[in-house]
Amino acid sequence: MRATAVHGRNRREDEGEDEDSGHDELTAVQAALAAEHAAVYGYGVVGGRIADDRRKEAQAAYDGHRARRDALRREVRDLGGTPRAAAAAYELPFPVPDAAAAARLAAELEDRLAAVYADLVRAGGRARRTEAAAALREAAVRAVRWRGSGVAFPGLVERAAAAAPTGAASASAGAL
Repeated sequence: MRATAVHGRNRREDEGEDEDSGHDELTAVQAALAAEHAAVYGYGVVGGRIADDRRKEAQAAYDGHRARRDALRREVRDLGGTPRAAAAAYELPFPVPDAAAAARLAAELEDRLAAVYADLVRAGGRARRTEAAAALREAAVRAVRWRGSGVAFPGLVERAAAAAPTGAASASAGAL
């Protein structure tokens, strides 16, 4: 990872970062990218099953996640990494035979994204925290809209782990 000197000081020092936090930040950005890949896939499933009255909402979420995914690819490259590719397919956490299950899947996707973005808020440098916090907030708001209710602290691993069937708070390759 490269550091840029600013008036005789390292940019990382100005931002209150050290070398280990840069590695943690890249890892967290890669995790967010993987979660966005999974969300884009998942919203493809949601879009195929969701009721007509919520189709625009699903399309807006799909478009938003594609845009975030593309931005995260650029961020990974900016941090000196190679962006992770999307998996060919992802295992759904439960069957999605109808519109009600599609709405549950959308809420689950957003919950998992909130957990990943909470990790990025913790690991990110000052410049990245604001964007990660905004992404966490957007995921939490979408989850509430899909589910019809919210949680006190969206993105907390303890809450996400309890909600996830596998106990994993973040999406990994091959699983939503």
